[in-house]
Amino acid sequence: MPLSRRRFLATSLGLAVAGPAAAQSYGQFFKVENDEGRPVANMRLPGEITGQIQELRGVTYLGPREAEVTLYEFFDYNCPWCRKAAADLTALSGSDAALRIGLVHNPILSPMSAQAAKVSLAVQRKLGSAAAFAFYGQLLATRGQIDGLKALETAAKTGVSRAELEQIADSEEVRQALRAHMNVAANLGLTATPSYVLGNTGVLGHPGVKSLARMIAAVRRCDQIACG
Repeated sequence: MPLSRRRFLATSLGLAVAGPAAAQSYGQFFKVENDEGRPVANMRLPGEITGQIQELRGVTYLGPREAEVTLYEFFDYNCPWCRKAAADLTALSGSDAALRIGLVHNPILSPMSAQAAKVSLAVQRKLGSAAAFAFYGQLLATRGQIDGLKALETAAKTGVSRAELEQIADSEEVRQALRAHMNVAANLGLTATPSYVLGNTGVLGHPGVKSLARMIAAVRRCDQIACG
């Protein structure tokens, strides 16, 4: 059944995160700076929860499966800094062939964000991660607020019929996947968008492409985002 704006909004509003979010302080566990030289908020995360990320369905991956380092971005399609992050992650993937990137939905800013996330999950489910990563970059490059209808317009360019995309986006499987993404984000205390997970460290906000590259290099050297 095609999704009307009202119906799509109603189904998105049912995605309230279950369970309390883990309380976190937004200090600096590691002394790292963003591309402008300012401190970057980061925190140690419980390994039993970060280990759940790789078990999530619907994560969009780019890069080798056997990569030594995986950078996870938790994002919202209506987060202004996520637009910059999308361009920077695309650049990182092009300059670091050994890096694996995982995109995890955390649409906490509005019901419209949840609508767009469901369409993104539909693209991933139907066409796989490469198409979903391209869709992510294309949608975040568009102007204005992003909702389900704008997401469907962009997704339809993949060649899949809009009716099929709507059906997948409105499925119980996609709804459960999105809820699981948001639950993990909440339990990790990732209330800023975008946020990143590198190993067992959470980085709050977008530090910039150079800062991310330094953190990734440090993880390869010493298994933490900054080497002492």
